[in-house]
Formats: sequence, C-alpha cells, structure tokens
Amino acid sequence: MTQTLNPPQRAHGVPAAIGTTLNATARVAPGLGGRLALELWRRPGKPVPVRDDEREVHDAARRDRIGPVVTYAWGDGRRPVLLVHGWGARASRFAAVVTALLDAGLSPVAYDAWGHGASPGAVGTILDHQAVIEEIARRHGPFEGVVAHSFGVPVSLYAVREGLAADRVVAISGMGDFGFLVDTFCATLGASPTVNRELRRAIERTWFAGDPSIWERFSVGRAPGRELLVIHDAGDRVVDRGQSDPILGAYGADATLLETTGLGHNRILRDPDVVAATVGFLDT
Repeated sequence: MTQTLNPPQRAHGVPAAIGTTLNATARVAPGLGGRLALELWRRPGKPVPVRDDEREVHDAARRDRIGPVVTYAWGDGRRPVLLVHGWGARASRFAAVVTALLDAGLSPVAYDAWGHGASPGAVGTILDHQAVIEEIARRHGPFEGVVAHSFGVPVSLYAVREGLAADRVVAISGMGDFGFLVDTFCATLGASPTVNRELRRAIERTWFAGDPSIWERFSVGRAPGRELLVIHDAGDRVVDRGQSDPILGAYGADATLLETTGLGHNRILRDPDVVAATVGFLDT
C-alpha cells in the first residue's frame, strides 16, 4: 500500500583530494588504501550541535548512560517507544517526534551513538548498537514501537530480528542494503572500486573476524509478526528512495509505504504530516 505527501534539500561536498589520495594509495598498496578509508569511515566528524528548535525538548529529557553512550527518556515511562538516530545525527533530531509522542501518551526513549551528540568515541558496529538497545529495553521496555532514521533503520530492523520486543517499526529514510553505506561513502569521495573492495575487507577484518557474510546478514530480513511504516522522500539525495524497496519486499503485506516529495533526507523528521503519520501508526 502506498501513500504520497509533499514539500527543499541540502547537499554536501567532500574534498576530491581525499578520494584521489585513497585511489593512489590503493593502486600501490590496496590493503593500506582500505585501512585508510576505514579510518575516515569510522569517524562521522565533529558531533552536530543541538538546534535551537530542539533545545527545549532536549533539555527536558532524563539522562542516563550505558558505558559512554548517553541515553534520554521523556514521559512517565508508560508505553515506551525507542528512537534510533542516523549517521552524523543525534537523538535531539527527533524533537518534533518526541513532542507528538508525549502528546499521545507515549514515552520516547533515545540515545546518542558513539561519536554522535554527547557520546564520545569512534563509531560502534551494528552489534554494539544491538547491545545498547538490549540494555535500554531492559531498563525501559518492552517497547510499543521503534522509530528509526537513516542508518538507524538497519540497526533497528536487525535488533527486532534478533528478538527486540516491538510490534511496530517506523523506518524513515532507511537503507535495506547494508553495503549501501560503503558504496555511498566511496561514491561521495570518488573512490575507486579497489578502495570499495578493500574498505569492505577492512571492515570485515576489524570488527567481524573476517566474516564476508555481514553484508547479507545485516541487510534487511523479515521479522514475523511485526508491522512497518516505511517513510521515504522521492528526492532523498543521501539515501536513495530505492533503498526502501528491499524493506518493503521483505515485509510484504506487513509494510506500508508513505512516500513524500521535497522533504529530502533530514527535513522529513520534522515535517508535521510525517510526524502525525508516525505517531498515528504507533498509537493504535
């Protein structure tokens, strides 16, 4: 089932010199090129600040920690909903969603991933995310639902597949193919297929004991008994709209697509119609 909504965008650039350097290195030392690419890939940059329009909601949260990871909770704890942010973002980006969930009597819970927001360190793997989510569920769950954005979508869908209790998931601007993360990173840098291949191998060796099956393992797979609302903008320049198709295909009749126009990758999170659709899907 497909619905359609409406309304600007942003683009970003990365110095072409970085890709040129990686390509040159990989031509003479492929493994070194992959390791250098990994060092760039694993650091999302300086954490983004809390925006002015998010500050009130952000400051109202009850804070806690799971190791270095900062967690946030709002509401009275009844009917909890987990929020999982995307790459280069932070929990405060869900401010509009948090407000609407509270108005509906739900209790949002979120966290800043490693190297994002208030949480220090290099990025964690999808398995690190799963461990944190399991601990959050132990403290606040079981969840009525999950709202995930961008990289938070494969993180959340994997956690649900591994047994996280949440009957409904809202997947916003997400990718169904785990390898899309590497492909997009390399394309943004102008990196060669050799760099792409060696980056994948470096990821496999560094975090997953050399297991090449991770690209299939962490791509979308169906979790029986769960319902999904998949929301994606037709003009998303960060995660192509087609990345939602594997999610829709995996969940079949249990997934509904809400396709927007003109909201891009980030503005979609604070669009009133998207927020209303998200809360309406969870609050039933």
